[in-house]
Amino acid sequence: MTIAGNGYQSGFGNEFASEAIAGTLPVGRNSPQRVAHGLYAEQLSGTAFTAPRHANRRSWLYRIRPAAMHGPFVPFEQPGFHNDFGDGPVTPDQLRWSPLPLPQQPIDFVEGLFTMAGNGSPAAQHGVGIHLYAANRDMQGRWFHDADGELLIVPQQGGLHVETELGVLDVVPNEILVIPRGVRFRVALPDGAARGYVCENFGALLKLPDLGPIGSNGLANPRDFLAPQAAYEDVEGEFELVAKFQGHLWRAPIDHSPIDVVGWHGNYVPYKYDLRRHNTLGSISYDHPDPSIFLVLHSPGEHEGVSNMDFVIFPPRILAMQDTFRPPWFHRNVASEFMGLIHGAYDAKAEGFAPGGCSLHNSFTGHGPDAATFEKASAADTSKPDYIKDTMAFMFETRAVIRPTAQALAAAHRQRDYQACWRGLKKHFRAP
Repeated sequence: MTIAGNGYQSGFGNEFASEAIAGTLPVGRNSPQRVAHGLYAEQLSGTAFTAPRHANRRSWLYRIRPAAMHGPFVPFEQPGFHNDFGDGPVTPDQLRWSPLPLPQQPIDFVEGLFTMAGNGSPAAQHGVGIHLYAANRDMQGRWFHDADGELLIVPQQGGLHVETELGVLDVVPNEILVIPRGVRFRVALPDGAARGYVCENFGALLKLPDLGPIGSNGLANPRDFLAPQAAYEDVEGEFELVAKFQGHLWRAPIDHSPIDVVGWHGNYVPYKYDLRRHNTLGSISYDHPDPSIFLVLHSPGEHEGVSNMDFVIFPPRILAMQDTFRPPWFHRNVASEFMGLIHGAYDAKAEGFAPGGCSLHNSFTGHGPDAATFEKASAADTSKPDYIKDTMAFMFETRAVIRPTAQALAAAHRQRDYQACWRGLKKHFRAP
């Protein structure tokens, strides 16, 4: 299949306009009596119609066929991908997993999703689902959309070629991709087997954080976010549309490709961002700052300053604080933290936390550097800067407890001896 159109537009939350065929976009109105080239006009709304103008997200699509054209949906069983976070007790133990094994049989992106943890629900429209993916096959004759949540995709191994209704985005490890709720897409794997992380955001749309005392520059710059140009294919055949709705998967026959939007304008769009462009800030005097200083995107919560979800990264950086324990210190938080590692090593763990792996430290569960890292950092010469290179870790942080799924707790790749990393911490106390 050939996609007509390609390219990117720069900016976050912009009112974009793009057409793969000149003259597609109407002038002066959104839904003229007759759309150019015999297309249909369709509005895709990601927020309430009455949301304040600065928060309103919607796009007008000019497409070959309306999105309503498909067969009836029937249940689609994919036991590994769900929103069943349980309602029983949640262990306060520190939890860690090795990388999700790559599949031995042909598995596409949707089939390769494995739910690790989450909180809230699509019905309540708050909380998150946290998933891993491991796939080795392109989505063939199949498209997917998630009506439950906005998808934040973090590749760890292998690139993703993602064809969406609004255009094409190619992402590789160290980049992220956000696909808005309800947008249909297909994933191909240009590098073969691929693996990574997905945060399914049930709450308010992700946005850039306010900078406050930081000023007008720093952290993620809006111009570094890239939205696609219009691209489409006009293909007929026997295909499948997969939908996630209220925590369950459904499938419907469709006789054409839904990637048939010839032009569009609006601000409800998929986008990508290169994490290496993040302008990382930190202390230049003493103490290690709170991880909120590394915030990239967040989903606002009901209370000011308390997010539904924060996406934080730990990229290459320079640590110059003197007379300070430079790695992340021992801590217990009201928030809960799900961490992943894209590549390299994380500076608070000497071993065991591998690229593709993940950890979960829930509310007020104590955690911090392992014994080897503590001893090394305690004896380090802090008169010289420490250059943290060749690494990229991240965290999905939520105010609510992140509930691990039964399949994650029982998984063969769970490290059941994780707590051993702190057993080597010695007693140094000497009473005066």
